[in-house]
Amino acid sequence: MKTQTAVEDYVKTIYHHTEWQDEPITPSVLAARLGIAASSVTQMVKKLAAQQLVTHVPYGAVTLTQDGTALALRMLRRHRLIETWLVQQYGYRWDEVHEEAEVLEHALSDRLLDAVDAQLGFPTRDPHGDPIPSRDGVIVQPEAVVLRDVAAGTTGRVARISDRDPMLLRHLDAERITIDTRLTVLGRRPFGGAFSVRIDGAESEQDLGDLAIESIWLAAE
Repeated sequence: MKTQTAVEDYVKTIYHHTEWQDEPITPSVLAARLGIAASSVTQMVKKLAAQQLVTHVPYGAVTLTQDGTALALRMLRRHRLIETWLVQQYGYRWDEVHEEAEVLEHALSDRLLDAVDAQLGFPTRDPHGDPIPSRDGVIVQPEAVVLRDVAAGTTGRVARISDRDPMLLRHLDAERITIDTRLTVLGRRPFGGAFSVRIDGAESEQDLGDLAIESIWLAAE
């Protein structure tokens, strides 16, 4: 992994870890997310700290500095614009774009990225509902709650679905649960059963497993 590419991947991963939840990231979790040996992560975190991109105490959390956050937002902007571009202009499915964007985000010039942004009409979210930072680093987080924590009886629209598992994205798409799908939460079935929802306009209920309800964010109406 080239040094600058590695720096960009690290800060983006650190930021993304706490974008939708509050638990800070540790070097061991960072290693798992990046698929890299823990010893390599330890050395890289030291380099990031020397560049004043992160702060870190031994065996503690890794936290982005102001400069680290700015770089992370630039990379998120690139990644999410590219994902949107591939879906809207090239017919990619939402479960296919992540790996492509991981490569292209390091290669596109700022001029080309700005042209892509304009061509797409300056989108504010990617195909999975993640917000796209503006050119000057402003990011607007939607008010949404992970489905696992939504109270029974709540009606809302799907605001975000994690792109971590392509197979889950394909499954949800087949079940007609995508961004902006309107649904009502029915809650857990008795005795630890499945988590049930009803999609707007559907006659029957749908049962969702733990992976799904931990990957879907709902904006209540």
